[in-house]
Amino acid sequence: MRFGSGSRGLTTLALASMMLAGCGGAGSGARPAALPSAAFVAKAEQPGEQYVIGPLDSLQIFVWRNPELSAKVQVRPDGRITTPLVNDMPAVGKTPAKLADDMKAALGEYIKDPIVSVIVENFSGTFSQQVRIVGATEKPASLPYRANMTLLDAMIAVGGLSQYAAGNRARLIRYDRATGKQHEYQLKINRLLKSGDASANVKLEPGDVIIIPESMF
Repeated sequence: MRFGSGSRGLTTLALASMMLAGCGGAGSGARPAALPSAAFVAKAEQPGEQYVIGPLDSLQIFVWRNPELSAKVQVRPDGRITTPLVNDMPAVGKTPAKLADDMKAALGEYIKDPIVSVIVENFSGTFSQQVRIVGATEKPASLPYRANMTLLDAMIAVGGLSQYAAGNRARLIRYDRATGKQHEYQLKINRLLKSGDASANVKLEPGDVIIIPESMF
């Protein structure tokens, strides 16, 4: 079959258009998904995940009937604590109950059947239990996650958006522990804070990272 010059030109143009479309699809990322709205107040307050001790947490170690073995300590940056008779006990990544069991086992070498309690007095937690807000906000911060925490709670804690924030272009990064993958979601913080749009409020999870860009204008 023979084609004229006009047909060849149309064919070339069509092929070029298809190639450009293919390049555009490969290079452009998918639009971030939207999270379901959350109520300002939960219907029923429920406990969150068990608290995991993090670096710089302040702990009260109480040994019943042995006040000389009790101590108030801060978890070191290396994740360990030292108390009377127990040196360099790993603490980070454990629940208070687990640390109490480990302290009981360690002290059992010196006293009979010790009863140990661990009380967390000042919370920092691990990064996996914090909500981190960075970018164009009044005071970027890492917040200990609280049960039933929402985007509104986090924004109140950091003082809201800065003057030049592009709140409706904010993103939430969430790590899925089940799959080991990171997911990105769109946030509409301007709609929440400036327009009072309740549908823009979303529920947060431990480990969430909120990134707020600045406006280009």
